[in-house]
Amino acid sequence: MQAPLKPLLKALKGESGNAVPIWLMRQAGRYLPEYRELRSRAGGFLELCFDPALAAEATLQPLRRFGLDAAIIFSDILVIPHALGRKVGFASGEGPFVEPLADEASVERLRRDRLHEELAPIYEVIDRVAGLLPHGTSLIGFAGAPWTVASYMVEGGTARDFAVIKGWAYRNPEAFERLLAVLVEATAAYLVRQVEHGAEVLQIFESWAGALAEREFQQWSIEPVKGIVARVRKSCPDVPIIGFPRGAGYGCLRFAGETAVNGIGLDPSIPLAWAAHEMQHRCTLQGNLDPVLLLVGGEPMKREAVRILSVWGKGPFIFNLGHGVLPTTPPEHVAALVEIVRNWQCDPADAAQSQT
Repeated sequence: MQAPLKPLLKALKGESGNAVPIWLMRQAGRYLPEYRELRSRAGGFLELCFDPALAAEATLQPLRRFGLDAAIIFSDILVIPHALGRKVGFASGEGPFVEPLADEASVERLRRDRLHEELAPIYEVIDRVAGLLPHGTSLIGFAGAPWTVASYMVEGGTARDFAVIKGWAYRNPEAFERLLAVLVEATAAYLVRQVEHGAEVLQIFESWAGALAEREFQQWSIEPVKGIVARVRKSCPDVPIIGFPRGAGYGCLRFAGETAVNGIGLDPSIPLAWAAHEMQHRCTLQGNLDPVLLLVGGEPMKREAVRILSVWGKGPFIFNLGHGVLPTTPPEHVAALVEIVRNWQCDPADAAQSQT
């Protein structure tokens, strides 16, 4: 007899029911005291990402506390620039640093032949975690979308107005398209290898989608992600993919349709009723509680969580935040949120009442 689908995989197949799966972006992170102790042992963030034993432990920590429906591999979207030969660093309180690309020649010098060798420790993390997951828990692999990763590679870190990368792209579109093409190829290969090592779901983070105007959103975000999805599906046709175009507004509908992702992560700005009517019959929704409400907790968090469940819980849906867990979030608030979602799932009478 075939084993029943895990809750996350069931939702991403477009199925729905009383039980809504839940996981949280940045569910492994600084809000957990055990994570802070782990990071102090590693000596730095990137060192932690590339230490298979410690990164596997970081991946599993939130599962032990909260019984979530998925683990997401502890890593970062900037491991791709690192693997391509750029210097990457994380200074405490200052955000990431990436050795900036200066010109077209620096794009051609990106070191593509050592991609999997450089990323081997992350594949080992997946190997370790895959065999330790609780029954019914899915394993998520991920990568950054080319536009988002390129912005770090050209700006040298987190951008404010994206003037450097946009200026470069407008002045030298051939070089910029070449950079996006390199990132499409590397990212697709990386995601496929994650699946080969045990990832069951993939998420593509387009964290800076909101910085793009309509035409650029199509050319620099949708088209590269569409290319990645097509490449991954050639090798892994049955592995579901979630796209997260943060800040895209109503453009998330076009993003979901044209990239052909199975699920779409939505930030808190997306109207619930609109997404339910326009998107949920096309793909699985994921989101979209404001992380500040998780930070605040209590009745404000519960009220909004129940509202989200009452609108999106009727169709294929994965409960998540609209972005990552904030570092100062009390862990007990996360536990309370999980309980809210579980109670809504397990009590059909309460669920029906919340939908009236």
